[in-house]
Amino acid sequence: MRCGPAVQGNGSWVTVRFSLSAPPGRDGGRRAAVRPSAVGRTTALAAAVLVLVLMVLVIVRLPWVGDLGMHAATVQRLRHSPLDPGNPLVDADTPSPYYSPWMLLLGIVARLSGLSVFVVLRLAAVAGLALLVTGVWRYVRTLSAHRAAPALALLSLLLLWGTTAFLWSGFTGLNSLALTVSYPSTFTLGLAFHFWAWLTGALRREAGWPTWLGLGVLCAVILLCHQFSGVVAGLGAVATVLAARPRRAVWPRPAAGLLLGALVLWAWPYYDFYALFGAGAALEDVHRVLYGHPVARYGLVLLGVAALVPRRRRDRWDPLVIFFALGVLVAGAGWVSGHYSWGRALPAALIPAQLAVALEVTGAGRRRLRACWAVLLGGALVVGAWAQAGTLGYVLPRGVLPGVVEDGYRPPWTGYHWITPWVRYGDVVMAEGRAARQVPAYGPYTVAPGYPDFFLPDERGRVGDTVRYFAEGTSEGVRRGIEREYGVRWVVGRGGWPGGAGLRAVARGPEGEVLYAVP
Repeated sequence: MRCGPAVQGNGSWVTVRFSLSAPPGRDGGRRAAVRPSAVGRTTALAAAVLVLVLMVLVIVRLPWVGDLGMHAATVQRLRHSPLDPGNPLVDADTPSPYYSPWMLLLGIVARLSGLSVFVVLRLAAVAGLALLVTGVWRYVRTLSAHRAAPALALLSLLLLWGTTAFLWSGFTGLNSLALTVSYPSTFTLGLAFHFWAWLTGALRREAGWPTWLGLGVLCAVILLCHQFSGVVAGLGAVATVLAARPRRAVWPRPAAGLLLGALVLWAWPYYDFYALFGAGAALEDVHRVLYGHPVARYGLVLLGVAALVPRRRRDRWDPLVIFFALGVLVAGAGWVSGHYSWGRALPAALIPAQLAVALEVTGAGRRRLRACWAVLLGGALVVGAWAQAGTLGYVLPRGVLPGVVEDGYRPPWTGYHWITPWVRYGDVVMAEGRAARQVPAYGPYTVAPGYPDFFLPDERGRVGDTVRYFAEGTSEGVRRGIEREYGVRWVVGRGGWPGGAGLRAVARGPEGEVLYAVP
């Protein structure tokens, strides 16, 4: 069997292909050529399709863990009042950073179509997943002409994480994406990949003023839709521009685009974007967890970090290398300074590393080197897939799964649809814990928001009153005063809760909770 290299130029890339052919037979003919590259490409594509099918099945079920209630409540408010929705969680007329262009579009879709909020969120999940997949495909094609590169890159983004499943919006791990695919973060991250692809094309062809103004508006939309993913998109854009090193004559165009984007952010009527720069202190404790157990959560990404080394040797202006450095710089500064919310920039370090190893499999010069990277990446993807195998529990009955897989499955929350025959849209419900995070998804308000709210001036008082209301030693007179102050009509409490003695029980939930009517 003979191996012969063929070098073919393709713009700024050089593609090296190896053809394996059998020796001639006795009759002077040749057997059919063996194409391992085609086999690998087909395998990668088939694996990516299987993962996407799993994601589609997850969307059908739309499992609920985390912030789904917040986004459902946001769509509810925009559906009922697109121009003046008020606070999405409590009965107060305050702005909210959740009122983004994307959520406004979803609210209008729900209003015009008459579809339920949860059906609209499923449509949002399909749109977000499609945008993410096509964005990855487009951006990777700007980095490699190899046909297998996009599929390998997608698999790396989904599976190359750690040995422990990790859940957080804006992070592309399979387990995380399964529970956040309907969130604005998924839509925004998909838009970011498209943004990087468009930006790369604009820099290469030295696009004109309209293109750069459009990119500025797109950058503003990304920041409005999900601020943390917008930071990641911005770091990727800076890396792309630095790697391209455009001529000085081109600089006024991106500067004009940035200025227009800043004006769009300033003009957005639903909340003051620039006021968010003062919200960091309220978010630090929530994000401290992002820095915990880094090896268990992100350990497999070290293979991608290793793949960045040869890229740096080949080109010190490589965009992925610069992107990674910027991500490490911001996330590391957050850890050192105690600004743990800066940990949301971690995808800016993870994404370029994950893409780098996929590109080394398809782009390393020698066949043996490519084969080595392929073996390492394949093994890491298998380990990552096993670590996130609990995702199967969202589409398969638990009895079908092996015990070790069930151990990694996180059961979704039970909804509060059982209160809807009595509780109407706009009613105020006294609730705490998980109930406070889910009840607003069906239209009611709660007294205290289930999530930190920087724009709610009396948030601390509301939280304190809720704690006092459910405390065992609180008198009935104090409880009645809190009910009158906030216009409480319903209470969701635990079964056997002493405070329910003066209330009328009207329904019981599947987890032992009771819906009480306030006299």
